[in-house]
Amino acid sequence: MSKPDLTLAANPSGFAPRADNKDYWGAVRTLYAVTPDVVNLENGYWGIMAEPVRREFIRQTDRINCDNSYYVRQSWGADFEGVRTKVAEAIGAAVEEIALTRGATEALQLLIGGYNRLKPGDAVLYADLDYDSMQYAMNALKARRGVDVVKFNVPEPATRQAVLDAYARALEANPKTRVLLITHVSNRTGLVMPIVEIVSMAKAKSIDTIVDAAHSWGQLDFKVSELGADFVGFNLHKWIGAPLGVGFLYIRKDRLADIDCHMGAEDFPEIDIRSRVHTGTVNFATVLTVPAALALHQEIGAPEKQARLRYLRDYWVSRVRSFKDIEILTPDETGLYAAITSFRLAGKTGKADNDALVAQLRDGYKVLTVRRAGVAKGQCIRVTPGLHTEESDLDRLVEALAVVTGTRAS
Repeated sequence: MSKPDLTLAANPSGFAPRADNKDYWGAVRTLYAVTPDVVNLENGYWGIMAEPVRREFIRQTDRINCDNSYYVRQSWGADFEGVRTKVAEAIGAAVEEIALTRGATEALQLLIGGYNRLKPGDAVLYADLDYDSMQYAMNALKARRGVDVVKFNVPEPATRQAVLDAYARALEANPKTRVLLITHVSNRTGLVMPIVEIVSMAKAKSIDTIVDAAHSWGQLDFKVSELGADFVGFNLHKWIGAPLGVGFLYIRKDRLADIDCHMGAEDFPEIDIRSRVHTGTVNFATVLTVPAALALHQEIGAPEKQARLRYLRDYWVSRVRSFKDIEILTPDETGLYAAITSFRLAGKTGKADNDALVAQLRDGYKVLTVRRAGVAKGQCIRVTPGLHTEESDLDRLVEALAVVTGTRAS
C-alpha cells in the first residue's frame, strides 16, 4: 500500500500549534471538503474523512473493485494483519489484544453478550448516560444470563466528585454486581467520565468494567492501558476519521477466556482474539484505508487535536452560558469535557420542544445540531464541532441562540 500525501503546508517543521492558531488550523480545515449549505455541528455521528483519507478510500475501492477476489484470495490476509498491527501500535496494545469490527457497537455487543462469568442472581450495572445500544445489550443479559439489570442516573449538573459519588453509591447499593458498563465520553452530553477512578473503584470490589470508548479515542489523547479496564470497544470512523464501518475491540490478553467465542468463528482457535468476532465479508477498502486515517491523526497530533476540540467547545460555551434560559449540561471542570457539549432551554425537556429547536437552528440559521434523549432530567441538544470547524461557524450558533433566548450576544 502506498502512503498518501498527508503533508500540512502550515506546519512544515512539525511544531506543536496552539489551539487558536488560525494559520495552522485553517490549513487543517482545507483538508476537509464540507458542505457550504449548513454549519455542521453534528460531528458526533461520524467523522468526515479528510481529503487525503477520502482519496485513499477511493483508490482502495477502485483497486478492490478491479482486482476483486484475485487480490483477496492472494494478499488480503497479510494486509488485514498489517492494519490490525498499526491499530494496536497506535492504541498501545499488543496485536493479540485487539480484533477489528464494524464499529464500537458491534465490539461492545460482543464484549457484553460474550462475557461468561455471570451466573443467575448476579447483577450488572449501567447509567443513564450510556449509549442506547449498549443499554439494550446489558438489558438482554437478564434473559440470557439470568442476572439482575440495574440502571442509575448520573447527577446533573455534574462534577467530578458528584459523578464518583454516584458510581460509589450504585456499587455499594448493588453488592451482587459483577459487571459495570461505563462510557468514557457520553454521546448524550459529552461528559468525560473520571474513568480511571471508576474502574479502580470497581476493581476494588472485584467488579469487571466494560468501557465504551466509541467517542473518546481521537477526541482525547490516551492509550488503552491508561484506562485500567480489561474490556474496551472503540470506533475508528468517528474521531480517527476512517471511512464508515470500522472499529475494534480490546481484551487484555490474560482475560480472553472470559469472553465467549463467537458462534461463527471456528476459523481461529480459542486462544486467538479473532475467534471472538465474525463479521463476515468486510468492506475491504474501508479497512485498507485505516492506516491513512491513523497517519493523519498522528501527523496532526493527538494532544493537539484534544486541545483544539476543547478550545472550539469553550469558544461557544463561554459565550452562551450566561444566556437567559440556557442550561449547559456539560461541566467546565478540567478533564470532564472534550468537543461535545449539550444544552437545553429551561423547562424544555421533551422530544417535541427539542426537535423544534433543532429544526429552528437548522432551517432558520443553517446550523446543524441534534436532539439527544435518555438523560434523566430531560432531553437536550448536542453540539459537536470537528477539526474542520472554524470560529465563524460557532459565531453563527451563538448568534442564533442569542435570538432564540432573547439575549444580546457578547
